[in-house]
Order: sequence, then C-alpha cells, then structure tokens
Amino acid sequence: MSGGTIREERQSGRRPEHIAASPAALGENQSHRGVQKSFDAASRAGSDLRILHERKQERGKVMRGDGRIFLRGRLYSIAYYLRGVEQREPAKTSDPKAAEKFLRARMREVGADLIGARKFTTPKASRLTIHELLEVLKADFELRDKLSRQNASHLKRADDDFGNYLAVGLTSEKIDGYKKERLAKGDRPASINRPLQLIRQAYGLAVKRGHLSRVPSIEFLSEKGNARKGFCEETEFRKIREFLPDYLQDFCLFAYCTGMRYGEVRSLKWKYVKGDVIELQAEDAKGDGDEENARSIPMVGKDLAGILERRKAARQVKADGTTTLAALIFHHDGRAIVDIRKAWKSACKKAGVPGRLFHDLRRSAVKNLDEAGVSRDVAMSISGHKTQAMYTRYNIADVKRKRRALEQMQEWREAQAAEESKVVAMR
Repeated sequence: MSGGTIREERQSGRRPEHIAASPAALGENQSHRGVQKSFDAASRAGSDLRILHERKQERGKVMRGDGRIFLRGRLYSIAYYLRGVEQREPAKTSDPKAAEKFLRARMREVGADLIGARKFTTPKASRLTIHELLEVLKADFELRDKLSRQNASHLKRADDDFGNYLAVGLTSEKIDGYKKERLAKGDRPASINRPLQLIRQAYGLAVKRGHLSRVPSIEFLSEKGNARKGFCEETEFRKIREFLPDYLQDFCLFAYCTGMRYGEVRSLKWKYVKGDVIELQAEDAKGDGDEENARSIPMVGKDLAGILERRKAARQVKADGTTTLAALIFHHDGRAIVDIRKAWKSACKKAGVPGRLFHDLRRSAVKNLDEAGVSRDVAMSISGHKTQAMYTRYNIADVKRKRRALEQMQEWREAQAAEESKVVAMR
C-alpha cells in the first residue's frame, strides 16, 4: 500500500480496535514529511487484522478527514467523514486490501463533493426506494390537507409503476421508456404526466429535507390541445345547484361567482374573514406558497353577500348535545368537504346537463367577468390567474359569443358608414 507501511499484529487479552488509514495510506502518490507510523496492537487471540497509519499532529490524534476500515464479525466495514458527519457502510469482504480499495473509492467521491465537482450519495440515500419517497410526500399532503382523492389516485399509480425502484437508480432513459410504453397502450399525455409530476415532487421534498442530493431529470409530455372548453350558462348552473345537497349549494355558488379552485374553496377559514372580506392564504392557494398567490374576495352583491350570511348561520354545529363553531367556512356538519364528484355528477344528470365538471365553474367565472366588462387585471386578481396567457385560455369564446361579436361589429360598421355619409352630404 503506497504512502506508508502496513504492519500486521495479532495479540490477545484486549478488545480489537478500529483500523484507521489516512488519505496518504489510501494510495496518494505524494510523499509527506513528518509522517509517523504507530501501531497499536491489542487484538484478541486469532481475531482482527490491525492497520493503523496516522499523520503526525501536535496532539497526536487521527484527523477527522481520514477514513478507516474495521472488522464487523468476519467482514470489513468502512467509515469516513462527510461535512463533519461520520458515514459507515459494509465493504462486504474479508480481504483488507479489497476493503481499502473500496474506501479509497469512497474517499475520492467525498473529495469530489467537497470541491463541488459531483454530489456525494450517502449509504442511507443509496438504499431509499421511490416508494419511501412517495410515502413521505403522501404524509406531507395529509399534514397540509392536500391529499384529495385525485392526488391519492395518482400517488397509487406512481407507487405501482415506480415504487420498487431505488431512488438513486431512476434515469431519464427509464422515464422515457415508461412514457413510450403507456403511449403505446393508448394512455393520454395528461394521464401519464400526473404520476410523473408527483414523483418529481417527491424527489424535490427529499432533497429539501436532506435525504437526497439531486432531483432526476423528468420531462413531461406536451398536453397541448388537452385544454377543456366547457362552462355553464347561468340557467344551467341554477338548475345544477337546485339538485345539489344543501351543504354544497353555497360551496358551488361561491366557485361560480369567483372562479376559485376547488381546493382553495374548501380551505377557506373563518379566522381569515375580515368584515365582509374573505382572505385566501398563500399556503392554501395553488402554487408554491408565494405570497403573490394570496388574494381577497369582498362578499358583495346578492349572491356573495347571501353566501356570507348563510355560512355565518351554519357555523354553529350541534353534536352530542354540545354546540361548536366550525373553523371552515364551507363544511359538512363541521367536517371538511373531501370529495363532491358523486354529488356533482348526480346533480348535473338530474339538471339535464351531464358531463359538466366542477372546474367548468372556473371557466364560467372568467367568461362572466370578461363579458361584464371587468378589467383584465382586476378579473385575474379575483380568479387567481397569474399570467395573461392562462387567463385567455380560460376565457373561452363560444359560437354564441362570436355571433354576438360579429353582429356588434356589423352594427358598428353601419354606424360608421352613416356618419361618413352625413359628412359627405354636409359638404
């Protein structure tokens, strides 16, 4: 072993010590002055091979940056430090030279990490599975009340498809193969993207918490042309609302008036109501928790003012002879509203408009705000759209609106022609 002499001793009567080796003893090709070889043999009869090579220091201690090999039973393990934290892992060999070679490789990886060349993967991180990452993400969703039935479904699909993979073993090639396989089966790009989005989110959370060092590159399929174009006319929505359960009527009317997303509506709390203004907190809005996502909704006009009054009356919840105050503005007997799809689907069918989606209420609100002449910036502050492009995507022009627009243009052209003819006649 270059850079120092290895000495083997076997003695009995004392407990076996760990085996230490400095970077010099790990094969560095530089000669070092003042290196002292000291061997401390104190192993039991017939037990351990002892290797000790220390760099001389004023206090005579082994440097923290040095790695070491040591026996655990019949096989060697290695230990080394990364940013002040000791890492241990089995070398899986009874050959000390093979263990030293393994340690040298690990020390080179540590060195590459320290100079910023490449992130080091710890032994613990190398054992993590994608299933474990998804379980952590699921727990985070539950903690933040974000585990909708839809999210749970996509998490299950992600776990079924990728759960057995080691987290450090997921590559772009495997992701591309997965996308090709599902496309060949006829799956839509949006259906393929959803579990992949959750996997990337799970990796991001693991990196944020220090369990992993990087997020793999996961490219999503284009969903161009996948945008839905449905919305509810006023009379259609009123019919649907009549067939909804009482606890959902104001819930859906609020979404129809404001364009607020389903998850945002169900998160609204009384403690954030100031007078007649409801405040949506940034952490409850769609996005990354940025304060720009927070917004306020004045409860004015017949519908919104009526909602506020009715919800105040419904805040008191009686159960087991006691009365409590609900924390949520929209609730079901004091409990959070979890899933409305079955009730919504049934109401749409009874109203004679099957196939309508709850999210159509958001598109309807955007359309209504635009037709009412509300300025774009104010409308976006109500609906929560962050970009003009996304707002425009929701502001769908149907045939009826196009017909009215062309009729208005015709009337305007005729009016212009009449004005021009008057000017000519006066000359």
